[in-house]
Amino acid sequence: MSLDDSFNDVASDNSNQSSPRLRITSPSMDKIDKISRPGWKRNSLTPRPTMFPCPGCEHDVDLGERGVSGLFRNFTLETIVERYRQAARAATAIMCDLCKPPPQESTKSCMDCSASFCNECFKIYHPWGTVKAQHEYVGPTTNFRPKVLMCPEHETERINMYCELCRRPVCHLCKLGGNHSNHRVTTMSSAYKSLKEKLSKDIDFLISKESQVKSQISELNLLMKETECNGERAKEEALAHFEKLFEILEDRKSSVLKAIDTSKKLRLDKFHTQVEEYQGLLENNGLVGYAQEVLKETDQSCFVQTAKQLHHRIQKATESLKSFRPAAQASFEDYVVNTSKQTEVLGELSFFSNGVDIPEINEEQSKVYNNALINWHQPEKDKADSYVLEYRKINRDEEMMSWNELEVHGTSKVVSNLESNSHYAFRVRAYRGSICSPCSRELVLHTPPAPVFSFLFDEKCGYNNEHLLLNLKRDRVESRAGFNVLLAAERIQVGYYTSLDYIIGDVGISKGKHFWACRVEPYSYLVKVGVASSDKLQEWLRSPRDTASPRYEQDSGHDSGSEDACFDSSQPFTLVTIGMKKFFIPKSPTSSNEPENRVLPMPTSIGIFLDCDKGKVSFYDTDNMKCLYERQVDCSHTMYPAFALMGSGGIQLEEPITAKYLEYEEDV
Repeated sequence: MSLDDSFNDVASDNSNQSSPRLRITSPSMDKIDKISRPGWKRNSLTPRPTMFPCPGCEHDVDLGERGVSGLFRNFTLETIVERYRQAARAATAIMCDLCKPPPQESTKSCMDCSASFCNECFKIYHPWGTVKAQHEYVGPTTNFRPKVLMCPEHETERINMYCELCRRPVCHLCKLGGNHSNHRVTTMSSAYKSLKEKLSKDIDFLISKESQVKSQISELNLLMKETECNGERAKEEALAHFEKLFEILEDRKSSVLKAIDTSKKLRLDKFHTQVEEYQGLLENNGLVGYAQEVLKETDQSCFVQTAKQLHHRIQKATESLKSFRPAAQASFEDYVVNTSKQTEVLGELSFFSNGVDIPEINEEQSKVYNNALINWHQPEKDKADSYVLEYRKINRDEEMMSWNELEVHGTSKVVSNLESNSHYAFRVRAYRGSICSPCSRELVLHTPPAPVFSFLFDEKCGYNNEHLLLNLKRDRVESRAGFNVLLAAERIQVGYYTSLDYIIGDVGISKGKHFWACRVEPYSYLVKVGVASSDKLQEWLRSPRDTASPRYEQDSGHDSGSEDACFDSSQPFTLVTIGMKKFFIPKSPTSSNEPENRVLPMPTSIGIFLDCDKGKVSFYDTDNMKCLYERQVDCSHTMYPAFALMGSGGIQLEEPITAKYLEYEEDV
């Protein structure tokens, strides 16, 4: 790379023909404070921070072991700043540093002494015929810069070369045996001439385009005013729409409340009438009181005339007592307002997309482990220029964190640095120019309970190549019920039992918490997944068991009764059974052993969580990170991921489990 090319690269990074603006962001003070904080010692256990936020390119720069002391002082910028400072404080005099009180106003400053002098003091401290008389002096100033630029790596050496690769000045020791020994360098005079020529041309170009810049500024000012007016108009239109919704809601609110009040009044009237009727049955009230007065009548003809009708009324009241029924219902269940559909619609209320459709997140292709892979789809007719993927963590108390945003120029994105055993919500919106679509429906994913453990299938330890077929990537294994099984069965005239073929992972676990996942093919007859202890693993694989009966094998699926007891401590495996599209929970003396409680639908992907610290292994449905079964396990020795197959079957390790080992050519 030539010096001209390197200069052009720097210029192109900070310029744009259509937008001649330079974005300068000041580094945060907390970062600067961490870097420049004194008191750090070389033997300190606390590592010294070496990253610095560059205000020009907005990237973190590695400062190396020397930190800030390894940077050059920008004397050119200091001179420019001092020049403007002097102009700003022209009315304020710089006093002599050597005068006895009261000091006199200085007339010159010595760059070698780094001090300001009045005429008398300068003559005293710079007598003729001495070395000090040769000192360089300038007008009064407070900015004392050294005569030459010294190398920060070799503090006693002057800068006299320019490294074209690193684009920085260096000394001859840097070139001879330092970090720039193999780099292409040029003389400082050549670099000065070339860079000054380039800078002068760029300045001349900008000056020649002054009228164009002014016209573009005028255009931007007009756009700002137009934006102000359009923004206010959009606010008024949005407010009008919401006012219309408020009117509709108020109207519906009045109608609903009126209907409830009408029904309430009608029911209360019925209850009041019924209460009055029953009040008449009480002694000295109503019907009973009237009957008691009738009984006092002594004239027989008058009594008979009144008593017949009264008797009929009393019989009717007596029948109502036997079959008591309220005149109306007190419940208002029929008057509950259902707003779920309207709430969902209002929750998605957003701006009119003007042709930019809402992207849809593909739930099947979106997965989460240590990182989250989010895929979404956009209709072909409405292609977007870019997308913004938003995600946030959902706390256990359902408290929502603020949204994090990632700009994406595609339809998939990997989100890193997610916390274990946490819920995260994801959503996407599309952009075409300045037009933004509404956000997609949120997708909530649950991260695994522990970091992902990476491994491949081990083709050496216990691997039976006659029955098992391992692919070249060693991330998929299949069981083949082939010709050898038929030959073995042909020689036996009684029942024959086919043993399991085991295979383990190529990496062991001795401590900590780890999670891995696999897919069991739906056509699989019998597959087992879990962990194996190294303590008795070699002995188990070398010593053939009695294959005439399935009773020796834990949780074999054969209802021999052996599962009711505890697991055989001599076996190195702790496994669960999957087969025929079912997930079988092992029998336990502390839980229900009914088949309907032990047999679950087979998950799309099965996760295994091993906690060596607590001595526990758990099995998960990774679609919703739900724990299906867990049990204690002895983790005093190295543990390995373990698998077993019988008959036709297949196991595929999930991609994030093997991604550390394999490099895929596919576009994720």
